Amino acid sequence: MIDLAQLRREPTVVKAALLRRGVPAETLDEIVALDVEHRQLLQEAESLRAEVKTLSRAVGEAKRAGDAARADEAAARSRAIGDAERDATARTETVAARLRELLLSLPNLPAPEAPDGLDETGNVELRQWWVGMDEGAPFPDYADYQRVPHWEVGAALGILDLEAGAKLAGSMFPLFRGDGSRLIRALSAFALDRHRDAYEEIRPPTFALTETMMSTGHLPKSMDDMYAIERDGLWAIPTAEVPLTSMRRGEILDASELPIRMTALTACFRREAGAAGRDTRGVLRVHEFDKVELFNYLLPEQADEAFADVLARAEGLLRALGLTYRVLDLCAGDLGTSSARTFDLEVYAPGVERWLEVSSVSWFRDFQARRANVRYRTESGETAFVHTVNGSALAWPRIWAALIETGRRADGSVELPEVLAPYLGGQRVITARA
Repeated sequence: MIDLAQLRREPTVVKAALLRRGVPAETLDEIVALDVEHRQLLQEAESLRAEVKTLSRAVGEAKRAGDAARADEAAARSRAIGDAERDATARTETVAARLRELLLSLPNLPAPEAPDGLDETGNVELRQWWVGMDEGAPFPDYADYQRVPHWEVGAALGILDLEAGAKLAGSMFPLFRGDGSRLIRALSAFALDRHRDAYEEIRPPTFALTETMMSTGHLPKSMDDMYAIERDGLWAIPTAEVPLTSMRRGEILDASELPIRMTALTACFRREAGAAGRDTRGVLRVHEFDKVELFNYLLPEQADEAFADVLARAEGLLRALGLTYRVLDLCAGDLGTSSARTFDLEVYAPGVERWLEVSSVSWFRDFQARRANVRYRTESGETAFVHTVNGSALAWPRIWAALIETGRRADGSVELPEVLAPYLGGQRVITARA
């Protein structure tokens, strides 16, 4: 949630920033007007409440003095003013609800450094990397046997069974088998081990309360993309970012505790409601997948270092896996609701001849912490909201696809990166199941 006090102080600045994200100035004008009305109604209700208290005392004094007429007159006025106070309170609550609804619908202010643009066409490629690039090797010239889509490779090797997944849960719920399943498990263990030097491993619940989902900005904005368990008032998490953001919800942290760094491996669930007909083959777009997440609670001045650290860890994993990738700086209009700045990492998959997003590294300023009410105490004793930074390191279905396509050999088998061998009992090659 944006800082309402900043909107009061700098309406022009906030309007200009959100206009870069396509938010019309009229929406902010309505918020400003509602804020003014809300504060006026609060004052009115409080003034009437105080008057009722004064009259109540007057009734008591009149009764003690035996002045029944004065007591009745004061009681009548108290009832009338009490009715006015209740009306003012009801109007206050109505205006407050509308004000909160609009504030929850607003995205974060984009960082000034984020490129201009209203959609993905405005994103800026910062760099690419591939094996041997540092020694002057050109972009990889993939062989024909690597240009086979992963769903065909997976079916031929018996490691991906999309039909069985659809039979069990419907389309876009993949089922990995044998070495395909072991590869997912190996990738998760590999990533968690790489982060244990600085990040506490957490195993959070896979389901979250509405309040928890609200804290990250996934609700109400992305409600249609979430899986709801209405009977129990729970939501299946779309990312470990959701529970990690709320780990310290409602708390005031000591500044000396920060940064707090956490990592988590979870299943992630997304309905992909707006993706009908797009990328539905193979595992390019699925409803359930495993992902390792990195998350930081921070002081504002620690944000740049944390952002760089998460990005470096995600890139380091891709380099260790030998995958060709690029880094994109997302434009203001393509940022997620809660993000002020995001870099996306995309791997190149030769079988589908496409760049595939596998990680988003984001800085949220205090947007999420304001929703979750996570604060820290400054040296002066005052409280302020923490900043948050998070990123995927990494999400596995598209990594799986890129590894299967890139590592395919002329005989149809798949060679896996050396760094995964310790997690696969020394195995380096996937061959067809007997």
